[in-house]
Amino acid sequence: MIDREERVDRRYYELCVLWELRSALRSGDIWIEGSRRYANPETYLISPERWPALRLEASRLIGTPLDGRERLSQRQAELELLLAKMDRDVSCHGAVRMEEETLVITPLQAEERSESLVQLEKLVDNRLPRIDLPDLLIEVDRWTEFSRHFQHAGGDEPRSKDLLTHCYASLLAQSCNYGLTTMAQIADLSYDKLAWYTTWYLREETLRVANAAIVNFQYQQPLSRYWGGGTLSSSDGQRFPVAVRTRNATALPRYFGYGKGLTFYTWISDQFSQYGTKVIPSTVRDATYVLDEILDNETELPILEHTTDTSGYTDLVFALFDLLGLQFAPRLRDLADQRLYRIDPTPKYAQLEPLLRGRIHPDVILESWDDLLRVAASLKLGWVTASLLIGKLQSFPRKNVLTRALQEYGRLIKTIFILHYLDSTEYRRRISLQLHKGEAIHSLRRFLFLAHQGQIRRRQAEDQLNQASCLNLVTNAIIAWNTVYMAAILEQLRTEGHPVDETDIVHLSPARHEHINPYGKYRFNLDQVPQGLRPLNSP
Repeated sequence: MIDREERVDRRYYELCVLWELRSALRSGDIWIEGSRRYANPETYLISPERWPALRLEASRLIGTPLDGRERLSQRQAELELLLAKMDRDVSCHGAVRMEEETLVITPLQAEERSESLVQLEKLVDNRLPRIDLPDLLIEVDRWTEFSRHFQHAGGDEPRSKDLLTHCYASLLAQSCNYGLTTMAQIADLSYDKLAWYTTWYLREETLRVANAAIVNFQYQQPLSRYWGGGTLSSSDGQRFPVAVRTRNATALPRYFGYGKGLTFYTWISDQFSQYGTKVIPSTVRDATYVLDEILDNETELPILEHTTDTSGYTDLVFALFDLLGLQFAPRLRDLADQRLYRIDPTPKYAQLEPLLRGRIHPDVILESWDDLLRVAASLKLGWVTASLLIGKLQSFPRKNVLTRALQEYGRLIKTIFILHYLDSTEYRRRISLQLHKGEAIHSLRRFLFLAHQGQIRRRQAEDQLNQASCLNLVTNAIIAWNTVYMAAILEQLRTEGHPVDETDIVHLSPARHEHINPYGKYRFNLDQVPQGLRPLNSP
């Protein structure tokens, strides 16, 4: 006979089972065949049946060992070395120090602009030719032939003699936010022909290749090598208000007031060129998308390291970058409050002990190491986009086994990065400099996106992406044009005997626009003013 206190209440038991089933569904530990919301997470990755044949090649491709113990041993040795060094350094009264068990980081001081740099910038500004934006675009096309990549969607051969004219006009209509109607009026072109070219030629696949042509041209310029080797990049979002009803616009009062808006998320190399863009909701964290264009990079840029601001980071992103053989180096806000992790609690650190508040559990990582490799290989080989996978993993209210393993590994990689970051003033300055390049590019884009008060007026997501890509292309064209002419100016200055210090060239920026006229030109035809009223339009 069962004691009354030990009897199981069926109703409560069923509620408990349903509650656990709900949690398991939401974490991805249990799935429903044929469901989109509760699909099997395995469907996003290389299938278990194909994975054994691809494992060795994938490991070689991403540079991650098959044995997780080997990788953890490497990272643990690196971590302990950095902790010991940092523990010695923070006891000194330097830029990074401990005060009453609190980490204090002295902000970076802006580098003094030398008199020779100020003089060189004035000489460059004064000698840059004044140019209208359409002429600049035509000239860059002569150098790069980006327009040849705009192929008709139906495969037809172009027959119109003025096809290039409509190409440039359509690009400027999008990038400057004029719209086709206004562009037809100010350029005295046919609206129908502009609409036809935009519909049949300007689409994501052609814009991507055309943009890559300009980025590759910039990569080959000798002057651009002073700014970077193309191995470092950054990404950041630029928010624009939306003037129409569209599904993906979101409210964000801090930026849009009572309206809604979108974010153009852009990837920028250390040579000032933009190699990718996406249109994303302004309320979605940047970290969801940060890997997308790095993995889809079709340019000659050998991207190895990437930086963002704080919104571009999560522990999961740190893990994925490391598994893919890349370095993630974000500029973190409130760095002194970040929790540091270690694997072995045995070593004691006199200064850093208050900061080491976390513990890495290697077993969690090792038990899922093969799955972590499969995730990285699936991203590298294009089985799934990073934003789709990250968004799915982060959408689970309760983290599944894979997500927990990624987060555990990401905390280890984040701790190692923070220690590197604190250890080197030059490293911190290099990251800040790259993010400042992104801000300069955003300023240039704002200069271009001038019509209709900078409000997006496209409703469909595809049209919004095309507009963002056109804006990238014209911005890249300006960067490339400035780079070529700045190189010619520097050569002219050397010929004339002006001293040109190479350390000053590093601080020059091609993201300048004071010499560019984006507005077109007005013609005042005094002899063509009618005596009476102009004829009215027919209804």
